[in-house]
Amino acid sequence: MNVDFMRKVDYFAGVPLCFAGTVVRNAAALLSAQQTDAAPRNVLIIELSEMGSTILADPAMRKLQRELGANLFFAIFRKNRPSLELLGTVPDGNIFTIDAGSLSSFVADTLKFFAWTRRNRIDTVIDMELFSRFSALLAGFSGARRVVGFHAFHNEGLYRGGMLTHRVAYNPHQHMSKNFNALLSGREEVPYSKTFIADGETVLQQLTVGEAAKEAIRSKVRDACPAYRAGNSRLVLFNANASDLLPIRRWPREHYISLARTILERYPDVVILLTGGRDDHAWLEVISTTVQSDRCVNFSGLTKLSDLPALYTVSSFMLSNDSGPPHFASVTGMPMYVFFGPETPKLYLPLGNATPIYAGLACSPCVSASNHRKTACTDNVCLQVITPEQVLNILQPVLEGTGAAPGELVMP
Repeated sequence: MNVDFMRKVDYFAGVPLCFAGTVVRNAAALLSAQQTDAAPRNVLIIELSEMGSTILADPAMRKLQRELGANLFFAIFRKNRPSLELLGTVPDGNIFTIDAGSLSSFVADTLKFFAWTRRNRIDTVIDMELFSRFSALLAGFSGARRVVGFHAFHNEGLYRGGMLTHRVAYNPHQHMSKNFNALLSGREEVPYSKTFIADGETVLQQLTVGEAAKEAIRSKVRDACPAYRAGNSRLVLFNANASDLLPIRRWPREHYISLARTILERYPDVVILLTGGRDDHAWLEVISTTVQSDRCVNFSGLTKLSDLPALYTVSSFMLSNDSGPPHFASVTGMPMYVFFGPETPKLYLPLGNATPIYAGLACSPCVSASNHRKTACTDNVCLQVITPEQVLNILQPVLEGTGAAPGELVMP
């Protein structure tokens, strides 16, 4: 199912279902004597649609394990499961996937979900989706006695019923990793969560990559790019595409081409890999063929997600659109330079060694939780105005190896 169709289903079917579901839950509550004061034991996290958000949620999940000793479970769309496996925080057997590829598989997996939660005796659900009616229904009818999630309170247009036992105020001025952390508050207050979340509570665990894995990825690079010489060449990663969820997040392809040509001309030891999945190949092939250099290679589809930490470890830096890969790279120390415009880095900057490239136009950001990340914009001027020359100035310290602090974009 495409994203727009899923949004329509979530609204036109989700609103009446959430209303009816609230009536059913309230009636059931009058007939039952469920207690919610017992400590969480089997905790289910619902974060379905964003691979990057799975990484941002990891510090909160580890806090649950560390402070409560909770047995973690996770529900996610099937195509996004590899992002959850990257850090290995949730055991494989505790992950439930929903296939959103077709309406029939979507409905079938949804029905299986309710049996799965009861079989695993889920007592607490933490819904990390931002005002999704579908996730609200999953959480509300999971059988859990405690359901935590973001609540609209007095915000209009974000109705998703009364499924929550613990209603948390979503804060659009706090980084998403802190919003996720706020879902863990156990205080009795309205609204949750009147706590201070320090930066140290959202530090992402780093992965250690062995020499064998590094050599294996270098071998793949050599196969794809004979000009690459380990020890003499520097790898630079361009993640130039973006997911179908928000293609408007792309920095213009011609800007990537211009920047690649300049870097390759000035720095003869640099090899540029255009990274992405199989679906990105055609988009990236235009860049590689137009640049016309044996040191600019379309590397899309040649790695699995499990290969990426090794690739990031042996690379100098990544330049990327706002998408999943910079979040995956956060588990390593590789510098990342990430374009923002439709979305804001204040909410979604990767937790690793990341520098935002953001023009800050009057219209930015234009996607948010309140519009379900659906913008009327079809002309992303917020990214087009960022020139290759400006980006090169930002990248200069890492390209020159001066050790200077990362630059930031300052618009005239």
